[in-house]
Formats: sequence, C-alpha cells, structure tokens
Amino acid sequence: MFRYILKRLVGIVPILLIVSIFIFMFVHMIPGDPARLVAGPDAGQKDVELVRQQLGLDKPVTTQYFTYIGNLLQGDLGISMKTKRPVYDEIAQRFMPTFWLTVWSMVWAIVFGLLIGVISATKRNKWQDYAGMFSAVSGISLPSFWLGLMLIQLFSVKLGWFPTGGSDSWKSYILPSITLGAGVAAVIARFARSSLMEILKEDYIRTGRAKGLKENVVVWRHALKNAMIPVITMTGLQFGFLLGGSIVVETVFSWPGLGRLLIDSVSFRDYPLIQAEMLLFALEFILINLLVDILYGVMNPQIRYK
Repeated sequence: MFRYILKRLVGIVPILLIVSIFIFMFVHMIPGDPARLVAGPDAGQKDVELVRQQLGLDKPVTTQYFTYIGNLLQGDLGISMKTKRPVYDEIAQRFMPTFWLTVWSMVWAIVFGLLIGVISATKRNKWQDYAGMFSAVSGISLPSFWLGLMLIQLFSVKLGWFPTGGSDSWKSYILPSITLGAGVAAVIARFARSSLMEILKEDYIRTGRAKGLKENVVVWRHALKNAMIPVITMTGLQFGFLLGGSIVVETVFSWPGLGRLLIDSVSFRDYPLIQAEMLLFALEFILINLLVDILYGVMNPQIRYK
C-alpha cells in the first residue's frame, strides 16, 4: 500500500505539468487585454505598453510559460494584477470559507443521501421508495441558483431565520450548504439504492437472513459495506466538484470563497490568480481520487494494490 501511494504521489508531478500547459494556454486565450485593465481606461497607449512590459506580457508565450513554471517550482505563485498582493495570500484568505462550506455540504449530503438510498432499496416499489426517488430527481433537476434564491426568499426574507449572505456565523453556512449539497445528496441516494439492491440479491445475504440475523444487521453491517464501493467513487468525485465548482452558490450567497475569487479574477484578466486557482482545483481532484482509491482497500480487503 505504501509503495502504491508513493508511486501515485510521484505521478502527480507530470500530471500537474501537463495540466499547467493547458491552463496556461486557456488563460491566454481569454479575450481582453489585462495590461489595459491594469493601466485604466484613461491610460494612453504608451502607458499600456509600459504596464505590459512590467507584467512580462510583451515576451513570447513560451518564455512566459517557462518563467511561470520556474517561479512555481520555487513556491512563487506570482502577484495578483488587481490587488498587487501575492496570489498565495489571496487564495489562502478565501480557501477556508470554501473548504468548510464544501465539508458541511458533503456531511449532510452523505447522511441524507445514504439514508434515502437505503430506505428506497429496502422498501423497493413502495411509497418510501417512490418518495425517496422523487426527492432525488428533484435534487438533481433543480438549478442551484434557483434553489438558493428560493431558500433566501423563504428563510431569510420572510422568516428572518438565516442571513442572506456572508460567512460571519454558523447560521451563514446552513442555506448555502443545503443549496450546494442538494444535488450531491440526490446522486448519492440513487447510487446507494442501485448498488444496495444488487448486493441484497447475493447468496451471502440470503444466508445471513436464513441464520436469523436481524434485517437491520444484514442491511447496515453486511450489505451496505459492500455496496459502498461505487458510492465512495461518486462521493469523491462530487467532493472535488463542490470544492472547485461552487461558483454559482458563492455568487448567490455573496460567499467570500474561491468561486467568487475566480469570477473576479476572470473579469479582470488576472492571469496569475486564474492559473493558480485552476491548478489548485486540479490538484484537489487528483488527491481526492487518491484518497478514494485508498478507501477502496479499507472498505473491501479483497482489493490489493501492487
């Protein structure tokens, strides 16, 4: 297992290198002139050219890329064109609000998703199953921006229970975490139901029931553990999507996280900040996939890594 993890960690380097090339090319394809934005709308052409030289944008793209990689290997993510602050500080300031919002969204999504999936699988073709799958389809179908606005209208504007935005207290996390986790809970519920229904048909499940084991023990201790492999895969992918893709929800709730920071940086053509954030999102996906692979071995001892 240790050799497998070490090999995967070493393999992250070339993957990130390839990803960095695509990110760099994508960022430089964004329409607009960052030098013009930095210089201001009233600046003359000479001032714009001077700013372009200061930012290094007058050099060939290949030279800019190798300069960027060289700085990156030294731990230098660059300076934000907009705020003139180190990109590391900008990301560090916004990372934790997004991280905790994602964690709380995943916590309740996993709990309710598994609960709905298990109930639907054990009560197949009954009203509990229909109600659970209706909730799952609704959670997948409802746009996150619409759900967020409806929650704000009901619980913030009319009832006044929760704030409309910001991250000042624990109450601020409730509405955005529900909005962000609704689709994830629905996906987990559907995967858990499908996987558990297949496991409940296995011979060892019938043997356990024949021996007189209680249904709760059969389902929660034996069947669910083996049904968790595809659920873990989907949960890991969804966690990566939430951590890197909470842009809409953060915008709706004025959340001071990485999603809004990415929107602002794209609007300003802030190349260093855009590149750093997208590279961070790629690294998160890679590490989460590694964690999912490790959990495979924990949940199913038959899996062996070489």
